[in-house]
Amino acid sequence: MLKTAIYPGTFDPLTNGHSDLVRRALKVFDCVVLGIAASPNKQAVFDLQQRVDLAKAVFSDRPEVEVSGFSGLLVDFAKQKNAVVILRGLRAVSDFEYEFQLASMNRQLDSELESFFLTPADEYSFISSSLVREVAFLGGDVTPFVHPIVAEALANKSKL
Repeated sequence: MLKTAIYPGTFDPLTNGHSDLVRRALKVFDCVVLGIAASPNKQAVFDLQQRVDLAKAVFSDRPEVEVSGFSGLLVDFAKQKNAVVILRGLRAVSDFEYEFQLASMNRQLDSELESFFLTPADEYSFISSSLVREVAFLGGDVTPFVHPIVAEALANKSKL
């Protein structure tokens, strides 16, 4: 049986830190579904379809990575995808409390679904989507932090 992990997030934009976690998770799981949340309450730079398209382009060389947008409860999406694990990244101790609450709630909603936490590689531990967006919109170079396709999309957005 294939072991599938769901890696949920808004990925606005997808960073090298996110990509690193996916590639490392593939050492443990047969498939990683990058679940891109619609998150209508957040002010996204890229709409859902753009985020899905960018992620598909970034992982086009990895057939074991599925990219899919979703809305609604994560546990329902995980069931749809036959996932056994929710993958989450922990950059700092400050992430732990929030992630612990999410994991506990998801366990209450579906006791069969486990949470799996990975820490980023050292060179990505400080990267967040919000910081990358800020640097991009202030005219800074984000190429060390995101895939070239994402950097180009950010550059195009920041010109608007």
